[in-house]
Amino acid sequence: MSARRKKYFLKEPVKHVDIKAFDSTKIIDAMRDMSFTARDTARAADILNMMITDQDCTIILCIAGSTSAAGCMQIYVDMVKCNMVDVIVATGAAIVDMDFFEALGFRHYKGSAAVDDKQLRRLYIDRIYDTYIDEEQLQVCDNTVKEIADGLARQPYSSREFIHEMGRYLVANAKKPNSLVQAAYENDVPIFCPAFSDSSAGFGLVKHQTENPDSHVCIDSVKDFRELTEIKIRSPISGLFMFRTGYGCLCRGTR
Repeated sequence: MSARRKKYFLKEPVKHVDIKAFDSTKIIDAMRDMSFTARDTARAADILNMMITDQDCTIILCIAGSTSAAGCMQIYVDMVKCNMVDVIVATGAAIVDMDFFEALGFRHYKGSAAVDDKQLRRLYIDRIYDTYIDEEQLQVCDNTVKEIADGLARQPYSSREFIHEMGRYLVANAKKPNSLVQAAYENDVPIFCPAFSDSSAGFGLVKHQTENPDSHVCIDSVKDFRELTEIKIRSPISGLFMFRTGYGCLCRGTR
């Protein structure tokens, strides 16, 4: 009965928007003569175009909240593949629980913000506002991070270094090849997650350290900060392109 009920909740996958499928130029241009955030959107597009055409500009894509799970994942991949991004700074959830998770062959599903969370807990379903994730599949993601850590030299890594190894893993093992982590690896675009352990990666690394208490992999946040600062210092000019949403909390209440 519970298996059928769970299948009922996890039946409509979130589909990621493909910006290559249409030309949004005219609607963005129309926003230029509107008000409020519409005009801001047109101005943001202008600034991004300035950054792209400036050969000296280092473009840093900042991904906050849950836009990856919400259907924007393909946008980031296309930006990397089209050389519109030099560096990525993101939340651990955006990179691990959402992008890497889907690269392993799993999906996010359309749900409801009004659902009874106790019922979801009983069914092992996690919720990001109105989006569902199968907790059992997310645990596979946890264990895959542990597997990657188990295969590395026992030393501190910046999040950039560890995510690079995640990209290397996906080249050989991805069920969905068109992921941001893999695209960034293949196009030599560094990804930084300042709060890397605040994600599925945290569970995997804790398990790795628990099983290897005397010699283990860890994430060096100071190295993270230093590496990102060095990129900024070496850049003649830099610009930020930020994606965010107001609903960035993963309700993972099954543990």
